Amino acid sequence: MGWTTHECDVLVIGAGGAGLRAAVEASAQGASVTVLSKSLLGKAHTVMAEGGMAASMGHVDDRDNWRVHFSDTMRGGYYLNNWRMAELHAREAPDRVRELEAWGALFDRTKDGRILQRNFGGHKYPRLAHVGDRTGLEMIRTLQDHGIHQGIEFLMENTVVRLLKDGDRVSGAFAYDREKGRFHVVHAKAVVLATGGIGRAFRITSNSWEYTGDGHALALHAGAELVDMEFVQFHPTGMVWPLSVRGILVTEGVRGEGGILTNSEGRRFMFDDIPELYAGQCADTPEEGWRYVTGDKDSRRPPELLTRDHVARKIVKEVKEGRGSPHGGAFLNIAWIRENMKDSEAHIKKKLPSMYHQFKELAGVDITKEPMEVGPTTHYVMGGVKVDADTQMSSVPGLFACGECGGGLHGANRLGGNSLSDLLVFGRIAGAAAAKFASDQGDTSLDEAQAQDVEAIALAPMERRDGENPYEIQHDLQDVMQDLVGIARAEAELAEALEKIKDLRTRADTVCAPGNREYNPGWHTALDLANLLDVSEAVALAALGRPESRGAHTRIDHPDKDPELGKVNTIIGHSASGAIEARHEPVVGRTEALQEIIEEMG
Repeated sequence: MGWTTHECDVLVIGAGGAGLRAAVEASAQGASVTVLSKSLLGKAHTVMAEGGMAASMGHVDDRDNWRVHFSDTMRGGYYLNNWRMAELHAREAPDRVRELEAWGALFDRTKDGRILQRNFGGHKYPRLAHVGDRTGLEMIRTLQDHGIHQGIEFLMENTVVRLLKDGDRVSGAFAYDREKGRFHVVHAKAVVLATGGIGRAFRITSNSWEYTGDGHALALHAGAELVDMEFVQFHPTGMVWPLSVRGILVTEGVRGEGGILTNSEGRRFMFDDIPELYAGQCADTPEEGWRYVTGDKDSRRPPELLTRDHVARKIVKEVKEGRGSPHGGAFLNIAWIRENMKDSEAHIKKKLPSMYHQFKELAGVDITKEPMEVGPTTHYVMGGVKVDADTQMSSVPGLFACGECGGGLHGANRLGGNSLSDLLVFGRIAGAAAAKFASDQGDTSLDEAQAQDVEAIALAPMERRDGENPYEIQHDLQDVMQDLVGIARAEAELAEALEKIKDLRTRADTVCAPGNREYNPGWHTALDLANLLDVSEAVALAALGRPESRGAHTRIDHPDKDPELGKVNTIIGHSASGAIEARHEPVVGRTEALQEIIEEMG
């Protein structure tokens, strides 16, 4: 037997905000917990979530409440959200923020000492509790400090190759240590997936190296289903220049603090096309938009704070029509507030310290004095593992998912700031439900023959003496996804993408990673390829099956919304033959009471 075996009640895969919150909750419920993370503890991609966490606390505008937050989330998601998940999220987010504060998180404060909240795209009122523009980092620090004393076992720098099963029920995972290449089998009664997103399937992305769709692919391979995979969010403001940092996120907090978007002509192009859905909430003039940013409750939001899908498409339109910035983006200008605010330089440095240092050090741009060049970057996938709203359990007994790899909450488009509160709300729910499942259902058996099969799969790339280069296949896949399954899609290009992904699968079957198991990044890349190919096929297949434009999914050959497709989610699963297939199912969780809230909010 070539592995070390670990025993626990609940295995959590991923140590970002969702994984840590799930682990803390499962441990608090009395379960023994192991957390397995792909990188070092504290290096999770959650730290890159900068703007804040959305929660209707009403500290800045007392008209805010969970019903308004629910309505904003549903409108932003074009009503394809799991209605029950959106309700739970809006109801529980304020408690999760207060809980995090009680555990030691240090939020920015109002003058009277309450948690400060800022404006963000798609939110009717100032709603994002924040710590400058380092909110995700503060969340991770707080959850780690709170959780580290609860006896949780941490296996850092480990990657899961496959989930293990006992009949229909999940029974653990087979993983390897990225540094030494040693194998580990974690035998568990329940498993929580909290592995984040799929951004590394695309060439230009704000996502870190870990985001190779591991949780999505592991769940799919174990027999679970995915939902809404066609909806990939392209954040409108990633760094465009220099090329070495292209795609790195520029927080929406820049626009929340008054940043404006202009084209090469110096014109605020976002005023050109206000969607009918938001016409009553958008400012008619720059002056009114500025009053909104500074807290005037009677003013309407500037169009720069519309939903991310709309802003991203508008920037692409300016570039394609020849009005882009020198390096193929648009100008994001926060320096202009000097005309309207005393001590603006100090204000910008206080509110956006990371952005100031990021551009100063990496691009040689002082954002207190000059504009930034920004453009869309692959940022977030709304799609994920299809789960039950109240437990976060998938269709595979004992397998739970939360955070970005869990689907349902965001529908066709996520509002900025909903991701961090999502991690807390559904991390807690998943951790509690996993601990209860483990207690109620009891032990699983560990199938060593199954583990041996996975071991053979993991070692295959190193046993080949010649074959395909894994880096070349990953590079080619990223080109396919960026060029054919990106912001603007069409039937012919999606069909072409699926054929190319099929060819890449054939090449990946012969991938070679010479050397031994210690310090072998080529081997790691070879093993990541299977997951990247699975999620890429899922995205392309789901996009092909939705011939309409809605939210983050734009079909240039079908620019309008289809009323019938506005009632269904796309489900991805395996057919009886083992092929990945797509089908549509009605949107779930809708009730008369929730429908009344939507109607009440207009």
